[in-house]
Parts: sequence; structure tokens; C-alpha cells
Amino acid sequence: MTQIPSADPAPLAYFDPGDGRKIAYRSRARHSDVPGPTLMFLPGYGSDMDGTKAVEIDRFAAVAGLGYVRFDYSGTGSSGGEFAEGTLTRWLEEVVAAIDLLIEGPVLLVGSSMGGWLALHAALKRPGRVAAIVGVAAAPDFTDWGYTAEQRQSLIATSRFETPNADGGPPLVTHARFVESGASLRMLHSQILIDCPVRLIHGDQDQDVPVGVAFKLLDSIHSGDVQLVLIKHGGHRLSKPHEIEALMRAIAVLAERLS
Repeated sequence: MTQIPSADPAPLAYFDPGDGRKIAYRSRARHSDVPGPTLMFLPGYGSDMDGTKAVEIDRFAAVAGLGYVRFDYSGTGSSGGEFAEGTLTRWLEEVVAAIDLLIEGPVLLVGSSMGGWLALHAALKRPGRVAAIVGVAAAPDFTDWGYTAEQRQSLIATSRFETPNADGGPPLVTHARFVESGASLRMLHSQILIDCPVRLIHGDQDQDVPVGVAFKLLDSIHSGDVQLVLIKHGGHRLSKPHEIEALMRAIAVLAERLS
């Protein structure tokens, strides 16, 4: 993998979607002589804008001269609010608000896991703005298929359950209100009327999002320009150097096409 030079991150700032929420973000301006879309990264469930993929995209954008926005959903990372109040609909509102308030012109959305689900919905809500999507282990409808029988029983009994944190921090708590919010945003039961280019990157050994979900998504999206890249032995995080390289290649090709 070609080493991308490091770049100082953009300063931390905040925006309000319209109801007093304090949403933390970092925004890198596009160079005036560089055409192309603004990149936006959407983290996965319980993740934030300082993860490996988000930071690597920032470095890429700095070198390429592209605009880049990354942010933390309310209740996560540096944003205000309580994680327990987070729902898919609430966080989707924040994604759409970020597009409307922070970016001018076309947007290339990069969504990781849950962020891939939100990216697809953002494209449906803002078809004139979202010019392309890259889904990394995209997890549409995971509130339907992503939990064990024991976890669902805990939701019924206590309205929550805990899972170990992959980064070694405190256990990640999933609340019933979050799971319930997925019902109105289900996608895989019908055609997804998105017509922009979509690139899906998925590990064939992903234990969190079965590879069959990626194939179902490939089939469900209406666009004729959808490609699925399978990473041999790839897990869910897709943060190894050759996996990051595949992500950067997909972003670079789409950004060039949209210039």
C-alpha cells in the first residue's frame, strides 16, 4: 500500500441540526483548483469520527485536495447528548442536516457498517446531492437480523443488552428504542430506488454482517452502476492496510469520475 503523508486534522467544530443538538464535526475545505465531490464519512454503531478508516480518508482528502466532512452522531464521540437517546431516525436526521448545512455541491458518502445503512437513506432523501456511495461492510436492516435470541430476550426483559467493546473499552449498550427505530427504515424487503454509483466493500469472513447481506444489497439497489468488492479473509472492521487500500481506490476512482 502506498503510504499517504500525514495531515493535521481540521479543527473540531459544532453544528446544530435545528433543535439544540451539539454535533461535533471536522471539515476540510476543498482546494479551489480541484474539482470533485466533498467526501463525508459516516461511522458505524458505537464508533466515532476518529477511527482508522475516517482518519485515513482525511489523509487522502488532504493530499488530493478534496473537501471532507466527518462527524459524531449525537451521544457519541465529541458530540453532545446521551447515547441511550440515539436512534437510527435521529442519527439519519443529523446526516441529512450535515449535508444541508456543511457542504455545497455533490457529496460522496462513505458509510461503515451502520453508516452504510444511513448513507443509503441519505441518498434517498437527498438524491440531488448524493452523487455516489461507498459502503464498507454496509449493514442495512441489521436491527432485524443482527441480534441473537439471548440479546432479543434481554431487550424484552430489560429494554437493553450489552456487548463487548472491540476496542477494549466499556461494554457497548444497545437500547430497545434504537432497535425499534430500525423498523421504519428497513430496506432489503423491496427495491432501493437509488440511481447513483454505489461501491460495496465486504469481507468474506465478516462475522457481524454476513456476506449474504452484501449480495442482497447488490441485487436490491436500482442503479445499474453497483459493484461489490469481496476481501478474502476480511472481517468486519476492514482496517488492515490492503483493506484500507481497497477503500481508497474505490473513493479515488469515484471522485475522479465526479470531477
